Amino acid sequence: MQHETVRLLTAYHPATTAETTDKERTLALLDQSDPWSRDMPVHLTASALIVHPPTRRVLLRWHARMQAWLQVGGHGDPGERDPLDVVLREAREETGLDDVTPWPDSAVRQVAVLPVPASATEPAHEHADLRFVLATATPEAARPEKPTAELRWLTLPEAFDLVTEPNLTEFLTRVGELFDQER
Repeated sequence: MQHETVRLLTAYHPATTAETTDKERTLALLDQSDPWSRDMPVHLTASALIVHPPTRRVLLRWHARMQAWLQVGGHGDPGERDPLDVVLREAREETGLDDVTPWPDSAVRQVAVLPVPASATEPAHEHADLRFVLATATPEAARPEKPTAELRWLTLPEAFDLVTEPNLTEFLTRVGELFDQER
C-alpha cells in the first residue's frame, strides 16, 4: 500500500534537474514490494526540518555516523508505508517533541537520493529521502534521544553556517521562503 507515497511524489514539482532525477529514481522504487526495506541498496526514508515559525528558527540534530548537522528523520519501521507517519514518529523519537505537525501543510518539500557510508552493521547504500517541514509550538521541550545526538535551535543564518551538505543548504533556503510566505 504505497498510494500515499505515490500521491505525495506525483504532487511534488522538483526545483532542479538533479532533483527531477532523484524524484524519478524514487518513483521507480515504488515498484518494489517494500521500498522501505533496509535490505535494498536504495530505499525510502523520510526526514524533516522542524521549525518554530514565531522565531523563524530551525532544529538541527548532530548525526555521528554522517559527522554532520542534519534534519531529523529516518527509516520506516516494519509495516509503515506512509512517509508522513514515518517522519512524525522519527521526529518525536529524536527530539522528544510531542506536538510536531506538518507546516504549513503536509506536502513534500524536497526529494534527495543520498549516499550513506558503510557501518559495522551495514554496507554502503543510498537513501531516497522524502523531506517535509514540521512545526512545534514548544521548542524548549526538545530533548535529544541520546547524548551523542545533540540538538540545536538555530536562526537560518546560523544554520547555513553550520550545515555542510549542499542538499540541506537548499532545503534551508526553501524553509526560508516558507517563513517569508507566512509573514
